[in-house]
Amino acid sequence: MLKKIKTSFTDTMGINYPIIAAPMFLVSNTDIVVEASEAGGIGTFPALNYRPIEQYAEALKNIKSRTKKPIGVNVIVNKSNTRQGEDIKVALDHGVEMFITSLGSPKSVIQDAHKNGAKVFCDVTNLEHALKVQDMGADGVIAVGAGAGGHAGPISPLVLIPWLKTRLQIPIIAAGGIAHGSMISACLALGASGVSVGTRFIASREAQVDQSYKDAIVNSTPEDIVMTTRVSGTPAAVINTPYVQKMGTDLPWAMKVLKDYKLTKKYMVPLIHLMGMKSLEAAATKPTWKTVWTAGQSVGLVEEILTVKEIYAKLINEYDESVKSLSQLGLE
Repeated sequence: MLKKIKTSFTDTMGINYPIIAAPMFLVSNTDIVVEASEAGGIGTFPALNYRPIEQYAEALKNIKSRTKKPIGVNVIVNKSNTRQGEDIKVALDHGVEMFITSLGSPKSVIQDAHKNGAKVFCDVTNLEHALKVQDMGADGVIAVGAGAGGHAGPISPLVLIPWLKTRLQIPIIAAGGIAHGSMISACLALGASGVSVGTRFIASREAQVDQSYKDAIVNSTPEDIVMTTRVSGTPAAVINTPYVQKMGTDLPWAMKVLKDYKLTKKYMVPLIHLMGMKSLEAAATKPTWKTVWTAGQSVGLVEEILTVKEIYAKLINEYDESVKSLSQLGLE
């Protein structure tokens, strides 16, 4: 009989394991999504990984033809994403069961998704934002803590998860620094109902990124991860390559002033996003001295390139061993 890890998140989504293969810009693809969902977790990808919109619709059609299990789509909900309305509609037309929202207000996404029975989980880094999305009707939050790749939050997961738990009635998904099953059991012990794992899946057979990016994940340590505002204007975690060192981790003074100034902010923020996306695209898909590789501190626990199915099996076995060893530490 198939064993499961039962939480409020697995109940909500109808899955066996509370492990999301996180939506990663340029990394998550149809193969990763299908294999993650088939493994008993849930595969997700950013809508903007497929451009133009026709390619996005084709990707969803491909995924849905290969798995009947739930899948998720990540949608950026700030004004810089002019495609967000179409992204939601196309996803709902293809029967997407879960949405993950980032960088803005998820109000319209929640309304549209709920009409179709889909669930919405919102990226948050603090209690204030978490309470806002709970009030909007979100089905859960993804608590992005320190150690995450990409747009990491500033607060340790050891504090962030229990802090959110004090005031939220909806499920909390832990994100940031998770690459081993013992980290999953720790997050559940802190009050999370599931985890979102990103960096570990960059070093997967299915990831269609340059081999040098995968090798960098395997060979890097937590000390090789630095925060930079150069990619999107918002602090993002990347591997400290020679190019990142040369470029620096702060926005140029003039760009920072224009980004913060009320009259120029709405023009500058989308421009910084666009410039960052272009540099990430070049780095992820071809070897170049201009290398900006997004990754989290969990690189230190990634030691080999495996298939998505093998990664899930490894995480679940490690989780099981961790829970069993913890059960021996009770009071006597």
